[in-house]
Amino acid sequence: MRERNCYTASRNIQRVSRQRVNQIALVTVLAAAGLTAGCAGDKSILDPAGQAARDVALIWWIMLSFGTVVLVAVTALWLYAFKPREVTRTPVEERRIARRWILGGGIVLPVTSIIALLAFGVPAGQRMLAIDDSAEVIEVIGHQWWFEVRYPNAEGGEVVTANHLVMPVGEPVDFHVTGADVIHAFWIPRLGGKVDMIPGRVNRIRLEANIPAVFGAQCAEFCGVGHAHMHLFVEALPREEYDAWLAERQEEQLSAVATADASHDDARDAFMTHCASCHQIAGISSATTGPNLSDMGSRATVGAGVMAMEEGAVSRWLKYHQSLKPGNRMPSHDDIETDTLDALGAWLETLSP
Repeated sequence: MRERNCYTASRNIQRVSRQRVNQIALVTVLAAAGLTAGCAGDKSILDPAGQAARDVALIWWIMLSFGTVVLVAVTALWLYAFKPREVTRTPVEERRIARRWILGGGIVLPVTSIIALLAFGVPAGQRMLAIDDSAEVIEVIGHQWWFEVRYPNAEGGEVVTANHLVMPVGEPVDFHVTGADVIHAFWIPRLGGKVDMIPGRVNRIRLEANIPAVFGAQCAEFCGVGHAHMHLFVEALPREEYDAWLAERQEEQLSAVATADASHDDARDAFMTHCASCHQIAGISSATTGPNLSDMGSRATVGAGVMAMEEGAVSRWLKYHQSLKPGNRMPSHDDIETDTLDALGAWLETLSP
């Protein structure tokens, strides 16, 4: 009787276990479907556009495949353990089996996995090192919550912009990154691995874009309340277009754009009164606390990705920036007339070389 009760209890446990496994499998499939729905777009690591990103994606697929095999194997063994059978083993045999599982699952499997991971990961990481001075250098500085981008070796003089990074396609680029206030992280998912931007330290990473395209980038280290609104627009151009883009942003050209139209004199006066102590515009002001606005009209977004650059966007940003991006360091403009903000925004949108 007692044996029959034990057998019945064992069967019930097996039935419940199968139901639980089915439930877990269903949840896993639904979760995977939801997650893979985000596997496309300008920030997808599964759509690499450079060699470094391909290496990272390959390692990711290998790890996913191997992890899936291990999960399936462990699950199968777990289910097999519930299978009723009459086996009698001596204590010596039990200890021998236990040692096999400890050695196999606790030593051989982890060591093999780590060696395989290093075999793929070390060469991939090596290729992202800036080991010589042959590549183009672009400096990126993280601020709360925007990106400053500098081109120190541009022909004619250093070029500075913000929240919009342009790079040559088909050649390696060394990104020298640091932080101005807190720790940020520089990450262009379609081009490769991320690197921390640490105040007082310059980290380097070599990336390459194989195709002319636009890529999304994002601060990948939580850096404060505005972290989610710290985007970087990245554009890869052929070398000729890249050189022309840099040439258009020399001090003399940008200064001519900023002072050319006399109809914006009032806006320039308002800028000098309210904005010049923080922002730089070539030929007008030289402050560096906030983003350089010299070519603001040519950028794709306003507020580091808060909204698309379109007619009226800058004016809207000036009026409502504390609502659109709470906590940003630009003070509210409640003391400035709406017409003045509109004129200021309209002028800033013309700053496009």
